[in-house]
Amino acid sequence: MLLVVAGLVLLIALADRAVGNRMSLGVLYVLPVMLGAVELSPAQLVLLALLCSSLRAWFDLPSPYIETILRFVFAVISYSACGLMVAALIRNRQVAVEHLARVRREQSLRLDAEEQLKALAEGSPAAILTLDDGGVVIAANKAAYQIFALRAGESLKGRSIARYLPVLADALRLGIGSGGLRTAAQCQGRRDDGEIFLAHTWFSSYTLETGNRLAAIVVDSSEEMREHEEENSRQFIRGNRIAAAAMAHEVRNLCTAISAVTLSLREKCGTAPEEEFQALESLVQGMEKIASVGLRSGDAIHGFTEKDDLQNLPLQAVLDDLRIVIEGDWREIEGDVEWLLPSMTPRVLADRHGLLQAFLNLARNSHRAVLSSAVRRLCVAVESDDRTVIVRFRDTGPGIVSPAHLFEPFQPGADGTGLGLYVSRAVVRGYGGDLRYEPQARGSCFAVELQLVPVEDAENRGGS
Repeated sequence: MLLVVAGLVLLIALADRAVGNRMSLGVLYVLPVMLGAVELSPAQLVLLALLCSSLRAWFDLPSPYIETILRFVFAVISYSACGLMVAALIRNRQVAVEHLARVRREQSLRLDAEEQLKALAEGSPAAILTLDDGGVVIAANKAAYQIFALRAGESLKGRSIARYLPVLADALRLGIGSGGLRTAAQCQGRRDDGEIFLAHTWFSSYTLETGNRLAAIVVDSSEEMREHEEENSRQFIRGNRIAAAAMAHEVRNLCTAISAVTLSLREKCGTAPEEEFQALESLVQGMEKIASVGLRSGDAIHGFTEKDDLQNLPLQAVLDDLRIVIEGDWREIEGDVEWLLPSMTPRVLADRHGLLQAFLNLARNSHRAVLSSAVRRLCVAVESDDRTVIVRFRDTGPGIVSPAHLFEPFQPGADGTGLGLYVSRAVVRGYGGDLRYEPQARGSCFAVELQLVPVEDAENRGGS
């Protein structure tokens, strides 16, 4: 382009010289200046305009000195203005082209993002809804139709959400402040056929020019609630049976003591009526039979756990659940929980909920024990060998005064009924393990021994 500009300037100058004084070809210098605007900077364009004006003045028609100076100045201004105008047009066109390309690129990215969001929303197992300020559904994904059990061909759009999830309609009636509304709620929902289900909802509000909007994510938690309640019921029944067995054991001990006292009274009071002693012995025997029906001490020791109820359980998952539950309480008392776990935590034979309850009982006992200590720390350590896994709970509390009677039920001075450790050991023994107290120079240490699941067994069962 610069060579073309130079050639044009030279060609116009030679042509202007050739025509001589007959006419001026200075107007043609506009062409190289306009072409030069494609590549040259504004300062370079002005220099090119000066060169073209000088050549024009050199080969121009004869004229007075003042007129020559004015023609030269006007030529410089004209050439520079033309060049700068063309440069501005080219620059504006480039800016427009770049802006158009950027807009197209942004539109493409926006379309891709919209397609991804649409695919995500349509493929989500959770219901995703958008509501207007009147609580009317504007948009809904496929999961929303499934959760609310709409029949084929029916549309959820245009319906009031108050019929299905009143909590969302109530949230809209509360009003939306400048910061919007972002919260979660657990509530009852209603399907289109009237069936009630448990719903977990997460919703947030935003404002558009057309009014307020509310976006919500809804999950049907009915099945999880049923499983949770069934598991709680099983654990409650198991704990009650263990507690009942412990009570029956104590009753039998009392019956034995009453029988001994009765025998002693009979020997000392030989003249007493025989019928009273026989009645007393009958009462004692009746109490023993009641305490023995289906509640033998062996059942309590084994925790009433059937072999089929045990799971090939990853110990790490139980410890993670324990960590979530207890660390907040320890932070509140400015205590520390130290976790000494191997890089590969083994799998054990147990029931997840029962084992977690046993761990929670030990951790809460340690939490109560360290409240009066200057150093408040709990250490949870895991060790294993070829057959067993041992989980130790060490705390910095004052220790155990009478460890010999630690696992006996209904201990004097114990919190609640004094059945916590008794039930925990019964549960762990039901898994084929054991719970024992290990004396320490300072603090307390409880060791939970569990059966290790061999690697080949875990692989055969799919690691479930």
